[in-house]
This record gives sequence, C-alpha cells and structure tokens, in this order.
Amino acid sequence: MSENVVIIGSGPAGWTAAIYTARANLRPLIFEGAVTAENQEKGTLPLGQLNLTTEVENYPGFPAGNLLQYLDSALPADKRAYMAPHTGHGISGPELMELMRQQAVNFGARVVTDDIVRVDFKTHPFKLFALSGELVQAKAVIVATGARANYLGLPSEDRFKNRGVSACAVCDGALPRFRDRPLIVVGGGDSAVEEATYLSKFASRVYLVHRRDSLRASKIMQDRLFANSKITVKWNRTLEEVLGNDEKGVTGARLKSTVDDQHEEIEVSGVFLAIGHTPNTSFLEGQLELTAKGYIKWTTPARTYTSVEGVFAAGDVADDYYRQAITAAGTGCMAALDAERWLASRGEH
Repeated sequence: MSENVVIIGSGPAGWTAAIYTARANLRPLIFEGAVTAENQEKGTLPLGQLNLTTEVENYPGFPAGNLLQYLDSALPADKRAYMAPHTGHGISGPELMELMRQQAVNFGARVVTDDIVRVDFKTHPFKLFALSGELVQAKAVIVATGARANYLGLPSEDRFKNRGVSACAVCDGALPRFRDRPLIVVGGGDSAVEEATYLSKFASRVYLVHRRDSLRASKIMQDRLFANSKITVKWNRTLEEVLGNDEKGVTGARLKSTVDDQHEEIEVSGVFLAIGHTPNTSFLEGQLELTAKGYIKWTTPARTYTSVEGVFAAGDVADDYYRQAITAAGTGCMAALDAERWLASRGEH
C-alpha cells in the first residue's frame, strides 16, 4: 500500500510540511534521518542544522524570557532530559526543533529515524529505499533534506562551533558574544562580502580573510566592502587555527600566509565561515533536475514543484539565497499545500 505523502528531512521545512499534511488527514510519514557516525561527521543528524545551533533570536514567537514551564509541559521528559539548561535568551535550536517535531507528532505524523538513500521517481507510486533496507511507496514526496555549511575541517573549528564559530552571520551576528567585538569572516565570494558587511553593523572590527590577492565577489559588492571603514581585508591568508578556551569560547585566530612562512594571531571573539554550502541531494542520483549549484530546481514561480510531477521540494535543499529557519518553514507549508492539492486533483484522498 502506498503512503499518501512521504517527507524526507527533519528541519524546519520538513516538520512544517508534516504539521500541515497531518492536519489535512494525509497521515504523512517522515524520514527524519539516521543516527550514524557518517551523519554526525557531516552534520546531517535528525532535526537538521538548527539542532546544532544555540540561541535562536530571529524565529517569531519566542522572545527572550523564561520558557522552562512551557518546554516542560510541551515536550516529553526524555526529550527535556538531554537539553542544556535554558538561559532565558530566546529559544535554543534543539528546543525549537523538538517543539516542531512534537507538534507534528501530536497531529498524527509518523516518524522513522532512518535515511532515504535512493529513490525511484520514474514510476508512480514513487519508490523510496531506506538505509535499513525498507522499501516505501508514496503517492507524493516532499524533499526537505536541507543543505550543510562547508567548514575547513580544523579540529579547533569543530571544538568551538556555536561558541564563537558560525557559518551564518544573519543567524548569529547580533548575539551578545559578537557585539562590539572584533570578528573574522573567511571567504572571498559574494557571500563572504555580504557576511562581512552585515557583521560590521555589530562588530567593532571585521577581518575578511582570503587566500588570494583578489576577491571573487562581484564588483558592486567589492565597492561596498572597500568603502566600509570597519572592514579590513587580510589578503593571501588562510585560517590555520581557531584559538579559545572552555570558559570564553573563541578568543582569537591564527592565520597562515599563502605566499611565505609567516603566521599571524588576531584577537577576535568570532569566526564566521563563508565558503559555501552543500545541498543534501546525493541520494537523488539525477532523479530530479538540479541548479548549477546542485540545489533542487523549483520549476514554477511561487510553487514548490520540481521536475517530477508529484515531488515537491522545501527549505534549504532548494533555496541557496535566504537559508533561514523561517523561510524554510514557509516553503515547508507551501510544499504541504502543493502536495495536498496535487493529490486532490488526482482523486487520491
């Protein structure tokens, strides 16, 4: 028997799609991802990238305050047990994701803690193959597997993630730990220049670290960068090590020259990586049309349609521009409504 809707992925897009399809009595089945060493290394464990984030200040509905009583009443005790003590500063990523997950479950969504490793979208109902070996058939599919930020792979970088190391200036730049303090942005494209410019609103000084002597960023972005007195470009440099301690998190960075043997240490409170993202689409194996950057291509303006009728995409797996929790959730809603209406047009529910 075929499932009405299968949702692949468990970030804000996936859970929002699950909430909407569950409330439409479609009894969605969600593959939230497997708990494996490979997923741990890639940062693709269940609950998505937001589950790796500490404070979330910009998701509507969760202002700073004491959320303890609400969290205790909304989430099962076993989920609350592993969460860090609440600081009262907005809501944390794990708390927000667990609330989304629980909301979907409350409406009847069914969750499988497994990966979809292969798909067959050439025939209908669609076939989905799980890591466990299970075969699932679906009338409609929503792909919401997200995209993971690229990191340099330094042990010190990993040690201080969410304690001064970030891959999203818009998400984290306004946090108290970064305000009125020097920061580093690593990269040389438009994204790096945008991040440096954005951070200059909050930081005392922003150092843009680039391995070459010229930027890849567009001319207009470079003009804005060079006109900003709070930004200093560190040419021909790479990030060699993030410096810090357990008490304060990031306290500095060591840079290495790409043209000689010189090293330089800079006192900073944050290191922002702006070296791109990798969409989680490898399991598709060419079954859907992708963009030049490897993201799933939305084929119709203002819709979440993909190149295969009945397959929809939501969140960062199809969005290389905004990459925010709120926009991912919005497209999760859109994908759910698109799937529901597509099924109804076929008399499938």
